[in-house]
Amino acid sequence: MNIKMVRMASYHFKCRDTGMECPYEISARKAEDLIPKIVAHEKSEHGIDEIGDDLKQRINGSIKRRFF
Repeated sequence: MNIKMVRMASYHFKCRDTGMECPYEISARKAEDLIPKIVAHEKSEHGIDEIGDDLKQRINGSIKRRFF
């Protein structure tokens, strides 16, 4: 009998990985589902009205893929 294990992926973001001193963390099944929530967090908690290229790169670089 062959049993095949399927590993599922999720994506995880930690605000502190962008250089902020912030405990905010969020996970989702798709990376693109994280972006609107991260942007809303940056605006409401850090007062960032516009997400510039530097912050976009830090955010994208901070989204990690996890398997479970």
